[in-house]
Amino acid sequence: MARIIAFANQKGGVGKTTTAINIGASLAAAKRRVLLIDLDPQGNAGTGMGFVRAAHQQSAYGVIMGTARAADNILTTSVPNMHIMPSSPALSGAEVELLDMDNREYRLRDALAMIADHYDYILLDCPPALGYLTLNALTAATSIIIPLQCEFFALEGVQHLINTISEVQKSWNPDLNILGVLLTMYDRRYGLTRAVEDEVRSTFGDRVFQTVVPRNVRVSEAPSHGKPALFYDFHSTGAQAYLRVATEIIQKTEQGE
Repeated sequence: MARIIAFANQKGGVGKTTTAINIGASLAAAKRRVLLIDLDPQGNAGTGMGFVRAAHQQSAYGVIMGTARAADNILTTSVPNMHIMPSSPALSGAEVELLDMDNREYRLRDALAMIADHYDYILLDCPPALGYLTLNALTAATSIIIPLQCEFFALEGVQHLINTISEVQKSWNPDLNILGVLLTMYDRRYGLTRAVEDEVRSTFGDRVFQTVVPRNVRVSEAPSHGKPALFYDFHSTGAQAYLRVATEIIQKTEQGE
C-alpha cells in the first residue's frame, strides 16, 4: 500500500511544487515507485516535469469529480519509476462544484484506493489555499510535509495550517500525521534565515527535517527545462539536498517494516 504524502502550505512561493517534484524524482532514483498528483489549478507540477497542458487529456479534475478513473489519468514521465496525474484549469472551479457533492471530503481518497497498491509513494501537490482540494488531499494522505521558507511571517502561516491539520485529524482523518517541516530557499548568509530556523526547530523539534534546501539557481532553472533538478544538474547543491531529504523520508516511513 502506498504512503500518501501531501505537500501543503497555504502561503504561496514557499517552494511547495518544486519540493514535490524533486522529492518525487529523488524517491524514484532510490528505486521507489512514485506517483505525483498535481492538485493546483496552475498546473506547475506538470509543466515542471515537461508536460504541455494542452497536449494531453488526462487530469486530476475528472478523478475528483468522479467522472474518470484514476488509472486512466496517469502519464509516464521521463524519470524512471515516476508517473504523474496532471492538473487542469477546470480544477479552479472544483472548490465550488464540490460544495454540493456527497462525500465531498473523501473523493480523492476513494479514487486512489484503486491504484494505491501500484506505488510506494503517492505525492499530492496541494494548491496554496485551505479549500476543498487541500482538504481532499489531507483526507487521503497518511502524512504531510510542510515546506517553509525562512522568512518573518512563515511561522504565523504554519500555525494556521497546524490548526487545520488538527481539525482534519478530529473530523476526517485521524491517521494523518506531520511527517516533517522542510526549510526551503535557505540562505545561511542572512541572520533572519538562521533566526527563523532556530525558532522553527524550537517549535517543532524533531519534526523538522535535518536537511535544509538551499536557495539554488539550478533548482530554479530546472522547471523551465521540464526536468527535476536531479536530472538537470545532479551535482547542484539543491539536487543533492533533495536526495538527502528523500533519504530522511525513507527512514521515517519505512523504518521497522
